[in-house]
Amino acid sequence: MNRFQGTFLALVTAQAAHSFSGLFSADLETGFIIANTTMVAFGFWCFLWPVHREWPTATAFAWFWVVLGLMNGVIHLTWSLSRLAYTPGAVTAVLLLMLAAFMARQLVTRATARV
Repeated sequence: MNRFQGTFLALVTAQAAHSFSGLFSADLETGFIIANTTMVAFGFWCFLWPVHREWPTATAFAWFWVVLGLMNGVIHLTWSLSRLAYTPGAVTAVLLLMLAAFMARQLVTRATARV
């Protein structure tokens, strides 16, 4: 496994942890659980096939996860700040932000190296 693949796997795993932490909220709905489970399954599928097997579409899938991680992280931290209190997912949101930024940096570096 190369560095890019390892970072992608870490980002998807952080998303899984983030989704799992949301399960401890008092106001769960079935749709939320199904959506998060589907998203995590899709993330691991992305790792096992396009990213791990180095498909030409791997970069596009990685950018999708970068955007998802950045948005998810910002939204959860903004939610916590607006309440001035901890909200479910705030801790893993920080991890998502860091990993998504690191993945974005790797994607940009890979793109400029190919030019």
